[in-house]
This record gives sequence, C-alpha cells and structure tokens, in this order.
Amino acid sequence: MYDIIIIGSGPAGLAAAIYGQRARLSTLMIEKQPMSGGQIVNTPDVDNYPGLPGVGGFELGSKFRAHADAMGIEAVTAEVTSVELSGETKRVVTDEKTYEGKTVVIATGATHRKLGVPGEERLTGAGVSYCATCDGAFFRGKEVAVIGGGDVALEDALFLARISSRVYLIHRRDAFRGAKSLQEKVFAAENITVIWDTVVEEVRGENRVEALTLCNTVTKETDSLPVSGVFVAVGIQPNTELFGGQVELDKGGYVCAKEEGATSVPGVFAAGDVRTKMLRQVVTAASDGANAVFSAEHYLNSLS
Repeated sequence: MYDIIIIGSGPAGLAAAIYGQRARLSTLMIEKQPMSGGQIVNTPDVDNYPGLPGVGGFELGSKFRAHADAMGIEAVTAEVTSVELSGETKRVVTDEKTYEGKTVVIATGATHRKLGVPGEERLTGAGVSYCATCDGAFFRGKEVAVIGGGDVALEDALFLARISSRVYLIHRRDAFRGAKSLQEKVFAAENITVIWDTVVEEVRGENRVEALTLCNTVTKETDSLPVSGVFVAVGIQPNTELFGGQVELDKGGYVCAKEEGATSVPGVFAAGDVRTKMLRQVVTAASDGANAVFSAEHYLNSLS
C-alpha cells in the first residue's frame, strides 16, 4: 500500500515524485515509456525554463529523472490498463500487476494533434513545432507558418508576428473558429497573411523545414510556400482515456482540477497538461506536481 501512486513521468510526474520523497511518503511512479521526461524529450531546446536557458529537452528531462532517482523514488515501467479510484484504497492496474495506494496523482499529460502529412514527424524539432511560446524565439526575423483556425492558432500567429518577419496563417476553411477579438487583431497585423481554404500536404526540407506543399480545398490547386518553421495548432488531446466516468472531465476531456490539483474524487489529484489550466509548459507542469503532492499530504493527514 503506497501513500501516493503517480501515473506518468513527465515534468509534472517527476516533480510530484521528488516532492513525495521529500515529504517521506511512500511513493510509486508508473511510467509508460522507458524514458522519463514526457513531451520535452523531443524538444531540441527549452529556452524558457528559469535558470537553464537553451537547455536541451532530453537533457532537462534527464536532470529531472536524476533528481528523482537521487531522492530514492521507486519507479516501474508499465502500461496502466485500468484504474479504480473510488473509495479510500485506489487501485492502479497495469499490464504486469495491480498496485494499491491511498492517493493517486494523474500526470499522464496530453498529446498534440498532428497533421499526419509526409515530413511532419521527421522534421519535428527541426522547424516543426507544436508550441509557439516554447519555440517561437528560434525564428526571430524569419518567415513561418501557423496551421489552424481556433483560438490557439490565432494567438500563436499574433505571438509569432512580434518575432518573425512574416507569419502565414493557413486554415482549411473560409472562416476562423477563434474569438472575434483575436480575429480582429490578426486581420489588423501587417505581417500576418491569411491563406484560406488550404491544407498542408507535405512538410519539405532536408535537415530543417524549408517549405510547405499546400493544396487549395476549393480549386484543388497545389503550391509551394517557403518557410523556416511551421507551428501546428490543430488541437491537443489530453491523455484521459482511463479516467472517463471516474473523475470529472471538462468538454475538452481535461481533468477538472484547479491549482491545488484536487479532482472531483477525494484522494485523486491531477498535475500538468492533463488538467484544466491556462498555460501548459514545463514550468507550470513542475509546479502542478508540487501542488498535487502538497494537497495529497493534507488529504493523507485527514485520514489519520
């Protein structure tokens, strides 16, 4: 019987593991992948984590894991297949065995929706990005493209317009879904060019992004657009398949939890990209992990 079972080993899960060990709570971290770090291990440079400007994502993830290991964290690599979260004893079932705990921290993260076109996966981290606020600074003075038509795509375009020389905002329809206030700002920006009724068919480049192959959905004509970077903003999918019907989720599928991390189920907490929040970055994920364990400790104290 563990005090805390952490599901996930990204920045939120690793921070939770560190804080759990510091609180002298028996803590187990279950990670699906054999390598800790979550999404950041695929990011060549993390330029906004305080004190470590320009650190590589793989290096930062390794540092987080080394810190947790130094604290003596118990970790297993296994895929969680189901959970039983009601009642005082929580059960986490993996493909190998079942673990029991008094509390559970959900830190399973989220996955960016991808375009699914040739060149996208190969050039991810080499000009293809899913986070403008994370990687935009690397494209200062360059021409870039943003793919999408919702709030995130519009916000990304406006953010990049302050950095890049030209932003091409490519949307598959003839109208944006995003807020009218954001649309007005986009249309007013001199260095944002909107390309309507268009989809990306291929991301091209040898070692880095060099151009996009575009197709007009109305005329079916194709064209080439030279850019140095492409920011994909077609949505994000929280990894909450295991928790539907057990904890409250919002309409986007995120676990409903505020800053303290408490969910709708006593003894169950959420941290990182998987929970409802405004900003999803490494620094906020790490703070979420700390808050979740702090809340879990208070909950455990209430049981005694």
